Amino acid sequence: MTSNQTISALIKSKRKQLKITQPQLADKAGVGLRFIREMEHGKTSLRMDKVNQVLLLFGMELGPVPVNRKKLIDEKS
Repeated sequence: MTSNQTISALIKSKRKQLKITQPQLADKAGVGLRFIREMEHGKTSLRMDKVNQVLLLFGMELGPVPVNRKKLIDEKS
């Protein structure tokens, strides 16, 4: 995953690499199809536990990521 790749793009890309459908991914991850669709479309408010259920299938999980605080401050100015 590149630093600017979104979770939605990552999930969609990984799913397509595995040649599975959204319903198949939802079933394998134990989440609803609607959740997969919302996640792939970039919904900004998702339950972290469910996102982790999906990411676990790809050997990943959500976690804290260091950010460049100076860059954040500069972008807000």
